[in-house]
Amino acid sequence: MSIADRQRALERRPELGRVAQQLEIYENLLLRWQSSINLVGRSTLDEVWTRHFLDSAQLADLAPLDRRWADLGSGAGFPGLVIALFQQTHAAGEMHLIESDKRKAAFLREVSREIGASAHIHNERCEDVLSEIQPEVVVSRAMTDIGRLIAYAQPFVEKGGVGLFPKGRDIVVELTRASIPSNFQIVLKQSRTDPEAAIVQVLRD
Repeated sequence: MSIADRQRALERRPELGRVAQQLEIYENLLLRWQSSINLVGRSTLDEVWTRHFLDSAQLADLAPLDRRWADLGSGAGFPGLVIALFQQTHAAGEMHLIESDKRKAAFLREVSREIGASAHIHNERCEDVLSEIQPEVVVSRAMTDIGRLIAYAQPFVEKGGVGLFPKGRDIVVELTRASIPSNFQIVLKQSRTDPEAAIVQVLRD
């Protein structure tokens, strides 16, 4: 663990301090599992707190925590498991992590258990489980292109939900290629952790 990276994250988002002990457990498990399965980019392992924990936490400002959230292709649990920790003070909040890879789903179960996050882990494909979950907030960090993410979220945004999708520098190009329903509003929120990144907020007009 980089102590300096941890301190930077806590300074930029003091609320992380309330769950710092749980995040330390999370980080240790991530580093242990990373040796056997690829969970995050190796270049980010010294910056887990800023590149992953802090980056995930910013989504908590863009949708109510007391809603039913679904994290598509959750992988290492970002952003879903970090949001689930913030949901601990919101009894009505739910977090569903959808991950088709059995090994990654096993990792998510272990982390969720060890940090005490009340997350539901689904080792299934998104298209097979989303209609059952009926999420009100759909998030995904790195699963696929924005067009497919909007398609996954469409039935739930139509009902008044919201999609939140962190994307990198190519997001404008992705959006020009995407099929976006005419009654949807796309808002680009500047990422607080990466000046070249944005969070795509998908809403119904």
